[in-house]
Amino acid sequence: MDDEKKRRHDSPEEVAEILSVVSDKVPGLIKGLVNAVFSEDSARNMAKAAAAYYNELKAGGLPDDVALRMTQEYVSIFTKIGDVVKEARKYERGEEFEKTLREKIKRELEKE
Repeated sequence: MDDEKKRRHDSPEEVAEILSVVSDKVPGLIKGLVNAVFSEDSARNMAKAAAAYYNELKAGGLPDDVALRMTQEYVSIFTKIGDVVKEARKYERGEEFEKTLREKIKRELEKE
């Protein structure tokens, strides 16, 4: 508990340093995620994975409609990941992320 209290009382300089590091690193991470999810190679790999999944379901004896539905659900996972990455792009420049983080830190400090 003492460690938790100490962490809540970080100096403004420490908080500023943390925000600086985060705002420098987050945009690069997001850009890497975007490239991984939305690249031509990624699309090709997702299509191959979906086709292989469907073929395995069919080879396992599942009816066409069941195999198709399960494959659609499988592909929807990739779509959801893409949606998460799109949402993260809002923070790509770091400004929005830094603003949000500063607001949360301010609220936490005001609670004390």
